[in-house]
Amino acid sequence: MDYLKAFAVGGLLCLIGQVLIDRTALTPARILVSYVVAGVFLTAVGLYGPLVDWAGAGATVPLTGFGYTLAEGAKQAVSQNGVIGAFAGGLESTAGGIAAAVVFGALAAVVFTPKDKS
Repeated sequence: MDYLKAFAVGGLLCLIGQVLIDRTALTPARILVSYVVAGVFLTAVGLYGPLVDWAGAGATVPLTGFGYTLAEGAKQAVSQNGVIGAFAGGLESTAGGIAAAVVFGALAAVVFTPKDKS
């Protein structure tokens, strides 16, 4: 049942993104930023945490989950370090994912050779 919940929530988030790409003039970059901001906002108002508890990876893997991780890291750091934690906490909580994206992106650039579309 956990797999079905994760698939349903993750699929719904992807479906919303695809509809935004197909039906609006929003660029993919703006949609991605909107997803991260939505994750932060929904975490701030207390709605995303219960969704993560219920759906697991279906809610934490998409970009809204990145926003959730940023917000949770900032909240935790503020409780430990005060106002300075608001600036450092989100970066500390997401550092592993960001580092992995940079390393794997660099590896892909080394392994694969880009070609023209013509």
